[in-house]
Amino acid sequence: MSVAKPLPHDTAHLHVTGAARYVDDIPSPTGTLHLAFGTSPVARGEITSIDLEKARNASGVIAVFTAADLPFENDVSPSNHDEPLLAEGTVHYIGQPVFLVVATSHIAARAAARLGDIQITAQTPILTIDQAPILTIDQALAANSRFEEGPRIYAKGDVQTALTHATLRLDGQLEIGGQEHFYLEGQAALALPGEDGDMLIHSSTQHPTEIQHKVAEAIGLPMHAVRVETRRMGGGFGGKESQGNALAVACAISARATGRPCKMRYDRDDDMIITGKRHDFRIEYAVGFEADGRLTALDFTHYARCGWAMDLSLPVADRAMLHADNAYHLTDVRITSHRLKTNTQSATAYRGFGGPQGIVGIERVMDHVAKHLGLDPLDVRRANFYRDSLNADAPDMQTTPYQQPVKDCIINALTERLIESANYKSRRAEIAEWNTQQPILKRGIALTPVKFGISFTLTHLNQAGALVHVYQDGSIHLNHGGTEMGQGLFQKIAQVAASEFGVPMAQIKITATDTAKVPNTSATAASSGTDLNGMAVLNACETIRSRMSDHLAEAFCCPPEAVTFSDGQVTAGDKTLTFAEAAQLSYQARVSLSATGFYKTPDIKWDRIKGVGQPFFYFAYGAAITEVVIDTLTGENRILRADILHDAGQSLNPALDVGQIEGGYVQGAGWLTTEELVWDDKGALKTHAPATYKIPACSDRPDVFNVTLWDQPNPAHTIYRSKAVGEPPFMLGISAWSALADAVASCGSGYADLQTPATAEAVLAAITRTCGPQG
Repeated sequence: MSVAKPLPHDTAHLHVTGAARYVDDIPSPTGTLHLAFGTSPVARGEITSIDLEKARNASGVIAVFTAADLPFENDVSPSNHDEPLLAEGTVHYIGQPVFLVVATSHIAARAAARLGDIQITAQTPILTIDQAPILTIDQALAANSRFEEGPRIYAKGDVQTALTHATLRLDGQLEIGGQEHFYLEGQAALALPGEDGDMLIHSSTQHPTEIQHKVAEAIGLPMHAVRVETRRMGGGFGGKESQGNALAVACAISARATGRPCKMRYDRDDDMIITGKRHDFRIEYAVGFEADGRLTALDFTHYARCGWAMDLSLPVADRAMLHADNAYHLTDVRITSHRLKTNTQSATAYRGFGGPQGIVGIERVMDHVAKHLGLDPLDVRRANFYRDSLNADAPDMQTTPYQQPVKDCIINALTERLIESANYKSRRAEIAEWNTQQPILKRGIALTPVKFGISFTLTHLNQAGALVHVYQDGSIHLNHGGTEMGQGLFQKIAQVAASEFGVPMAQIKITATDTAKVPNTSATAASSGTDLNGMAVLNACETIRSRMSDHLAEAFCCPPEAVTFSDGQVTAGDKTLTFAEAAQLSYQARVSLSATGFYKTPDIKWDRIKGVGQPFFYFAYGAAITEVVIDTLTGENRILRADILHDAGQSLNPALDVGQIEGGYVQGAGWLTTEELVWDDKGALKTHAPATYKIPACSDRPDVFNVTLWDQPNPAHTIYRSKAVGEPPFMLGISAWSALADAVASCGSGYADLQTPATAEAVLAAITRTCGPQG
């Protein structure tokens, strides 16, 4: 078996040598043209005139397009048809594309894009509310600027009555910052025009079929005329689920108009200014609880700042609501969600897809209740955990706020093991002693759990296809609908195929994701890449293996079940062949050695309007303990140690899964500590480059970093009983923020009220609040 082995990433050798080919590395044909957008300098206004004469006459410029020049659909939205490729009459944020330059070089296109004279009747904050740009949550609420008529509400029990009769009650508010994806490879696309209008698109995208769909609309042809190929991305994190549409469409339109290959890539500044981010949230809460910390009522209100276009904001906000419980059983709960429209970049998918924001909300509640009661926050968390439950027939199954039974809970056992292995109790006592002795440096420690639902909440996306070929020499070629963005998906899928055929990994080849080979693909998102595509490949392999078994059984006079595939050999009764020999015999007997595979996730049903159903096939669990130190004079801080125990089910590849957990933790901690997006009062993003936006560096990772995998198979019937591991570890980074709050709490008797991101300035402000005016 090739599964469950810690094999290296299939193209690691290409990554470290620089030979891995990304879109911008594809050799461009002679005559390739390059593209750049001219963008809006104001956040809201009406375009009164566009003078592009200087841009058209600039060196190297071949063409300049505005919305009026586009031949068919002017839309790159993944959902609501509200996101024009080029602005039509009105601009909605600083950085919105208004015109498109096509030139002989990347530099020439960028230089010419700056020469456009766009006259806009700017609507500024000094004007009336229905004229001024809407930039903040408060402004959006005042203007009633929304993507749905009213708030979405999910509820269970009677929260108002429960709050009224609660023994104790607290209210609070938390601001949660957004996050820039900061993938190492920026957005990029290349369009190669073919005969009869056909178009081949190379795109750095998590969703090739969506690119195919939007390009087909834009050039007025059916989807069969557009082929999209994605070999790999240099990181995606959700930022390439829909944000690559604009580049691919721009390239296709330009290629159609000029008859020449067209290429586009954003420079880092353009990428950060034009593309969407993680949604920033405000969460308000009212919580009722008992003296032991057990919650009896919880009323959440989510305010999501969605930006100027809908993009994927509705399902993102939905998932935040669906994770408002995290690992805690809530009997009486209400979650109210406002999806607010603002004159900023259109917020988009980001690792966790709203789940992290929902989970941060309830983790804040746990810390607040613990501080009020003078308890260890871990004790409050354990008092509210779902019961461990691996018995699907239990009559008193606990349910989520959206009524899904929690059938696979392991959070108590997992947490207890982590507490013991990481020496939490003795370390917490030692830290408390340290803090009484040290006036300047204070340490903190926290354990936070994760329960993360796995499946697309848009049910029809839970499907995948695959195409597998066995060649007569025994080599195996396969394609599937998932995309490789560094996470090791291709290696895991190859391990599935190698295990099914019983051959060495060297005999398996996975080539670029291609809409001409596997149609109607879902995005590689929602942590579903391996779950969906692994099962589709398994289905195709089983079909071919069954055909081979039937032929070999007949040829060597044994029942088909007596034919086995293992260690590069095929045994049929008393006859043993190499896999290559078996493939050759099957080919010569005219046995089909090619098959498609298909998989759809079972047992899911979801009504997003009512907020009731089973949107998730299963849950992935984990917990992290983080220890930090803060400087009370400056707010500077460091993560000293992290201990993680994470549930990957029966891991297909422990090495890849541990890597995903490490990376997810650091990225999650970065979101809540160093990464701060700042807009000025005109709507201009000021943190639009590495010099002004601080992602975690190697030196920011914990000095001691212990990661262990939970060693139990997934009770749900997934591929080899594994669990998704793309998004769930991101939420483990919440423990770093909670530990910082714990350190701040040691500075005085007040409540820390640590907001996010917990930059040095935010930590210092929280210290001041904790110590009070006499601090």
